[in-house]
Amino acid sequence: MKARVTIMLKDGVLDPQGEAIKQALTSLEYNNVNSVRQGKVIDLELNESSEEAAIDSIQEMCEKLLANTVIENYEIKLL
Repeated sequence: MKARVTIMLKDGVLDPQGEAIKQALTSLEYNNVNSVRQGKVIDLELNESSEEAAIDSIQEMCEKLLANTVIENYEIKLL
C-alpha cells in the first residue's frame, strides 16, 4: 500500500525558506506572488493489510519521527 504524507508549518510559524523563495521569485519579476509556504512530501510504501492499519501506522510515524507536531501539521493520503 502506498501513501503520501504532506508536512507543512502551522499557521503563525515563521517560514524563512518560504520567504527566501518569495524573494527569489520577486527578483525574477514574478511580482504577483503574495506569499510562499514551503513544506515537505514523504512517499511511503507499506506492508499493511488494511487502510485503517496503514493510517494508524503512518500517524504513529509522524508523531514519533516524520513531523515536529509542535510547529508542523501533517496530512496523510493513501495512493
